[in-house]
Amino acid sequence: MTETELELPDGRTLHVYDTGDGSDGRLAVFWHHGTPNTGAPPKPLFPAADRLGVRWVSHDRPGYGGSTPHPGRTVASAAADVAHVADALGIERFAVMGHSGGGPHALACGALLPGRVLGVVSVAGLAPYGAEGLDWFAGMADSGVASLRAAAAGRAATERHEAAGAEYDPEFTPADLAALHGAWSWFDEVVGAAVAGGRDALIDDDVAYVTPWGFDPARVAAPLLLLHGGQDRVVPSAHGRWLASRCPSAELRLLPREGHISVLNSAEAALEWLREGVAHGVS
Repeated sequence: MTETELELPDGRTLHVYDTGDGSDGRLAVFWHHGTPNTGAPPKPLFPAADRLGVRWVSHDRPGYGGSTPHPGRTVASAAADVAHVADALGIERFAVMGHSGGGPHALACGALLPGRVLGVVSVAGLAPYGAEGLDWFAGMADSGVASLRAAAAGRAATERHEAAGAEYDPEFTPADLAALHGAWSWFDEVVGAAVAGGRDALIDDDVAYVTPWGFDPARVAAPLLLLHGGQDRVVPSAHGRWLASRCPSAELRLLPREGHISVLNSAEAALEWLREGVAHGVS
């Protein structure tokens, strides 16, 4: 994997990760990371990617890792950043995949880059805040509710909430904890690196989730797979069901016994869905 710095037209820098050079015809899949993570693509899925002919491309979201902040960024902002990365790497068409907070950013690419995005996978992803017909906080861990209600009150309120030292308890399930002590112990790397950089990028993320996203997920035209655990207390599965009901191209795979992390044990199958769909021209 190579890591490079990409300077954008507005003067910002994105720290970019790439597992290929485009010479072997592999499908480029842009990975969108959760909160708080840095943007390194998911190492536990590297063997599956090699088997399926997938090239991972990703970047640290603004403010994380080696990427400079982007004050006032929205979820929609991710689409322009991905387009810049793709252009710099000579990638015309690609797929996108995101986990948790990365889910909305993957949806942004699907909605706003329709001529370029071949397929979208959102794993345990949020629905828009204030979505009609969705009790957005129902089933969410109390600490998550507190953090995101603070974000809904504005950035200053979020900063005060974080400065108060509030502990975040995701209420991981036993299956989540088993995954975190197994293949998905990889999160130790990306979460640790993100937290070491301070709380500003996390605050930017939270504010972006609970303010207008800048696009309608129903505009995603490419095939969309929504993967969600029924025991998820970080992003309750009602979010996935709401998205499935609003997005015409969506398929929902609801895994009743899985949580926010353990649902990633099915991510290899989701990657297969993505690769096979593109190979057969479904996308």
